[in-house]
Amino acid sequence: MQPISVVIITKNAAHLLAPTLQSVKSLTDDIVVCDTGSNDATIPVAVKNGATVIEEKWRGHGLTKNIANEQAVYDWILQIDADEIVDDELLQTLLNLDLSNEKIVYTIRRKNFFKDKLIRYGDWRRDEPFRLFNRNQALWNEDYVHEKLIYEDGCVVKKLNGHILHKTVQSTEQYEQKMKAYGIKSGEQYFKAGKKGAWYKRHLSPLYSFFNSYILKRGFLDGKEGLQIAAMTRRYTRLKYQTLYNLKKAGKQ
Repeated sequence: MQPISVVIITKNAAHLLAPTLQSVKSLTDDIVVCDTGSNDATIPVAVKNGATVIEEKWRGHGLTKNIANEQAVYDWILQIDADEIVDDELLQTLLNLDLSNEKIVYTIRRKNFFKDKLIRYGDWRRDEPFRLFNRNQALWNEDYVHEKLIYEDGCVVKKLNGHILHKTVQSTEQYEQKMKAYGIKSGEQYFKAGKKGAWYKRHLSPLYSFFNSYILKRGFLDGKEGLQIAAMTRRYTRLKYQTLYNLKKAGKQ
């Protein structure tokens, strides 16, 4: 098989990182942790678990990932987050994967957890992000949040067997802060992209986002966690368009 480098971006992820690193330890001899200013034990944890640590300034999700990927030893990149664990089925898939064709980019299904509960419905269902690609054929765009993988013409997309276990929410307060930060940054990104931010986006889109997550995507079947996710999605959507509106209004003054 072609060798794979694992690349992880971190900031204050000491409480998450060890299981993530252990889950890929038998996959490769090149695990790169790119730390963006941690003030906890992230770097010692990374070193203890066999990773090579580089330190970079935070430049947004897309650009920071591209910079880190250039520091990897191998061209094939498994890009995971500090709160993502490779399960046994996925590990075996990766160990036996034929990577002779660099024109393939791979998605991997995620199982998303709210604290210790697996979420099966709502906005978190059917979650299959890009996670494995050849850096000569693909890179991330420079969006600050919600970055997208851009790949060369002729590339095909395939899905790998197995899952990433995504421990995305450790506490409700932590998730609320994360969504608040994402809402502001998304609004700023919309502003830079010249989006209009019509009044109905501020007032109707948040309501629809809740209805879509909780009712249409059956988030109610996930119980109170499904309700919390839908409510936070509504607040995120509201903040995103309110931030865009505020920036456009300030620009006219």
